[in-house]
Amino acid sequence: MATVGQWIEGARLRTLPMALAPVIIGTAAAYDLGGFKPLNAVLAALVGLLLQIGVNYANDYSDGIRGTDDVRVGPLRLVGSGAASPRSVKFAAFASFGIAMLAGLGLVVLTQAWWMILVGAACVVAAWGYTGGKNPYGYLGLGDVFVFVFFGLVATLGTTFTQAGRISLESVIGAVGTGLIAMALLMANNVRDIPTDTEVGKRTLAVRLGDNNARLSYVLMLALSLLLVIIPAVTKPWLLIVLLLIPATLMPSWLMLKGKKRKSLIPVLKHTGLINLGYSLLFALGLVLNHVF
Repeated sequence: MATVGQWIEGARLRTLPMALAPVIIGTAAAYDLGGFKPLNAVLAALVGLLLQIGVNYANDYSDGIRGTDDVRVGPLRLVGSGAASPRSVKFAAFASFGIAMLAGLGLVVLTQAWWMILVGAACVVAAWGYTGGKNPYGYLGLGDVFVFVFFGLVATLGTTFTQAGRISLESVIGAVGTGLIAMALLMANNVRDIPTDTEVGKRTLAVRLGDNNARLSYVLMLALSLLLVIIPAVTKPWLLIVLLLIPATLMPSWLMLKGKKRKSLIPVLKHTGLINLGYSLLFALGLVLNHVF
């Protein structure tokens, strides 16, 4: 039976900034539009965090029963290591999805945007289908698309819309930016797993691109996410404060390009998660400062 510490490790807390970042950006964009609603922001954060935890447990379960995690370099996997039974990990995944749906329903009731129930359902289906089911799209190299769409566009723009009732150029740029960083985090994880994923037929985008190109794509995604802020900075110059994040991207980028040992890539996951959190905070600060000054 897994310990509490192992369950927490299995939830992969270092990936949670990926769920918070779009909510922070989306809320700041709503504030910029004059529509900031604290309760809606909290509910959106709960939905994002619980969906991320659910995805992590679902991935643990599905990869574990397929044998993908039997030989793995990186954080503990509950099923693959034998620390927890597949059934209990599957239950934890669906429990997380269920609570996320309840928080999402509360958000729908507050906004009266009933069509967003369909969006929420799509999020849960996509979260499970990443590595679950008979034909998981994560094994086909489409996991990166899921991350960009749902943890970038949907999470950010949905947060803005449920508070302000509309979206803006700033919310779109922020959504694309945080989505690219989330993709970079997934790429770093999958580059580390290229040898084992190749053996079991898991054709992630990293496997399809090949080791060198996959590593380079990580750097390009981080660079593009930062450079995109130049577009809204034409009218909101304080958004250029996001560029202060450039030094923080140098170490993980160097590790991705030069770290040949798979274990050397493990810290990149934590760094990339913090970069996404830093990006969202600086982006939000930039929008607020444009109102103050």
